[in-house]
Amino acid sequence: MPDDGTQASTEAPRLRDAAARGRTLVLAACLMATFMAAVESTIVATTIPTIVGSLGGFSLFSWIFTIYLLTQAVSIPIYGRLADLYGRKPVFFTGAGLFLLGSTLCGFAWSMPALVGFRALQGIGAGAIQPIAATILGDIYTPTERAKIQGLVSSVFGVSAVIGPSLGAFLTEQVSWRSVFWVNIPIGIAAVIMIARFLRETVEQRQHKIDWLGSLLLLVAFGGLMLAFVQGGSLDRGTLLAVIGIGGLALAALILHEATTQEPMLPLELWRMRIIVIGSLGSCGTGATMMGVSAFLPAYVQGAMGRSALAGGLVLGAMSVSWALASIIGARIMVRTSYRFVAVIGAIALASGCLMLTVLSPSDGPLWAATASFIMGIGMGFCNTVFSVSIQASVPWRQRGAATSSNMFLRFVGQSAGAAGCGAVLNATMLRLDPAAPAAADRLLDAGSRAAMPAEQVAHLTSVIAGSLHNAYLLALAFSLMTLVIASRLPPKLSPAQQKLQN
Repeated sequence: MPDDGTQASTEAPRLRDAAARGRTLVLAACLMATFMAAVESTIVATTIPTIVGSLGGFSLFSWIFTIYLLTQAVSIPIYGRLADLYGRKPVFFTGAGLFLLGSTLCGFAWSMPALVGFRALQGIGAGAIQPIAATILGDIYTPTERAKIQGLVSSVFGVSAVIGPSLGAFLTEQVSWRSVFWVNIPIGIAAVIMIARFLRETVEQRQHKIDWLGSLLLLVAFGGLMLAFVQGGSLDRGTLLAVIGIGGLALAALILHEATTQEPMLPLELWRMRIIVIGSLGSCGTGATMMGVSAFLPAYVQGAMGRSALAGGLVLGAMSVSWALASIIGARIMVRTSYRFVAVIGAIALASGCLMLTVLSPSDGPLWAATASFIMGIGMGFCNTVFSVSIQASVPWRQRGAATSSNMFLRFVGQSAGAAGCGAVLNATMLRLDPAAPAAADRLLDAGSRAAMPAEQVAHLTSVIAGSLHNAYLLALAFSLMTLVIASRLPPKLSPAQQKLQN
């Protein structure tokens, strides 16, 4: 019989191996969950014409995107705080359950208003999936390990941007548009089972007071302000001012309330930490830059260059490919250098890509646009990884959920601001150059209609679209320069290897 010391020595490696396998499976589950929520924003894009043809309600189709983004953004901080109070697992299960229920119901939608309502339910669930998955990974990995893991997480967003549109088109043509909403269900169920089985967490049992008033004010404040950002161009002046006013008043009330309540839903002390402020604002800037370009680059390739929709997709896909690669590479560089070094390099790449787009002309062809897109993807991979890792490593366990959620929340706010701001510049410039251009631009984007148009009209509209998108890219360049300034404010020598694990 071996002595006790020998038994201990043989059992210890087995325990370590089991723990490592469990952590790897939790990582896989979190990556699956992140992909599930991220791809939902892109997989629907190629399905919209078929959905409108089946359900009608063309005037509401933009809300299929808007309501998902809106409900996801405003629910993120709430889930983050609840995860700090009650643990990651129950909050993740709640969000995943709502998301899967909404996905199932979307596939059974009988009208456009019903589909919009079910998309809202999806968004409410998605508000828990991405931030809580990121928080779980922040809990089970050290700061140095997080840098490498976050590179994988960030690359998931790039991969989803590539796979989503193609998968949506394939399912719509080969199965039905309803299957687009159901494809994520097995992925979500598998992620829930794996986290339930392999994630171990210990939550301090104590009485909590839920800040329901803070939650309500948060929903009203950011819901109103984001509605103004996203739909401001379609609202009349009176309605727009009313929405902004209600959102502003609710925001002021939220700040006053959160400063005095015992357990605030949105802990304001986080915003006294330099890393939290810089990382969250940096995420906002990168989100605005990315959406300011990606939302309109295919339109330039199709409308101004006269190329196919496939060419437009390939140009945008270049950003997704470099984003995924740069996320992994940037994480490794970060460990050996500093947060600021990688963030500044990433912001310079963002600005360089935007600058290339501001001098883009229809005669340059898709290769120039794809190169600019590729360079911007490098910037997105570097910046997103840095801001996420630095924030998570700056707070203890009890605040990590709120800190991660604030970062993702401002990323969504930035995306909304980028899309709305560049869209407003585009529309305003087109109306100034030719009031009739917006209506005619639809024909220019359709290959058959474009071929039937007189050459003089095609040349005129091409010039209008190119000039209008040029101004939109100037705004995206401004967002990227703002990100560069923010990135340069990170501590000069701080890196994951120098930060201690905080619990």
